[in-house]
Amino acid sequence: MSEKVKILVVDDEESLCEILQFNLEIEGYHVDVAYSAEQALQMDLEKYSLILLDIMMGQMNGLKMAREIKRNRQTAHIPIIFCTAKESEEDTVTGLNIGADDYIAKPFSVREVIARVKSVLRRCEVKNQTSEVSKICYETLCIEIEKKCCTLNGKEIDLTKKELEILILFMKNKEKIFSREEILDCIWNNEITVFDRTVDVNITRLRKKIGQYGKFIVTKIGYGYGFRA
Repeated sequence: MSEKVKILVVDDEESLCEILQFNLEIEGYHVDVAYSAEQALQMDLEKYSLILLDIMMGQMNGLKMAREIKRNRQTAHIPIIFCTAKESEEDTVTGLNIGADDYIAKPFSVREVIARVKSVLRRCEVKNQTSEVSKICYETLCIEIEKKCCTLNGKEIDLTKKELEILILFMKNKEKIFSREEILDCIWNNEITVFDRTVDVNITRLRKKIGQYGKFIVTKIGYGYGFRA
């Protein structure tokens, strides 16, 4: 990659920080570490694309640090993955309500962390791309992003939230083929446990609802789906 994605690991376990830093750097990321929330908040956080954050730390815990990050307009957009030994439902809900993008309970495998990091970064990339436009059209098929509506030949069509989000993903990235895993990551996030078949069912319904444009949602056998005009 021409410019390495920057990740900050914040944890008071120095050995764990070293392990995560080493393995994430092997994956091609630039990784910095901080051993406390206080130390991390003294750093230039705006340059990071993602923060891996422990909850149980010193005077300021990870939840308090996350609140500080999300209150600051310059850093509020940075995705956060909590890595912590705390596993209660209350902690999970609190973290997600603050704005965390994912939650990994210790002990975890390095492979799991890497997979979660890639998934969150991929979702954020697609989200950022989509937020750059307010309207996406192909001929008479149009999506108004802010209004959350889709029109066909000037008439609004009834799409579910997931169907609309899939169509936005495809039309914003015309000609790109997305695997089922990528679609699940981008659209379903961590809401529920879903399966590949869920993607297939939603795309079958979507094709029917967008009339003559359904044929442009193509299936690439062995790879996935995309919008090709």
